[in-house]
Amino acid sequence: MSSEDLEQVNMHEAKTHLSKLVERVEGGKEIVISRAGKPAAKLVPVEVKKPGRRKLGIWEGCGVTVEDFDAIDTEIERLIDESEIFPREDQLWRGD
Repeated sequence: MSSEDLEQVNMHEAKTHLSKLVERVEGGKEIVISRAGKPAAKLVPVEVKKPGRRKLGIWEGCGVTVEDFDAIDTEIERLIDESEIFPREDQLWRGD
């Protein structure tokens, strides 16, 4: 777009009619804002990129597949039983 094709408005008009100018820019126009007759800024439409297709399987290979869940339960129970953090059954206070 050449500079002759661009619509020009002065600073006062731009402040007064900003919402109307933005509507025209959203419609594809480009507008130059001038101060004392000299170009100071340009309003241009924002490029909105549409999201591409989502890539499936981005988490592939990031997890662990376990064949035997019961073995894990047994291992967790063993770790809890050996831990000093959790009291054993005979160490629990019953409040009787």
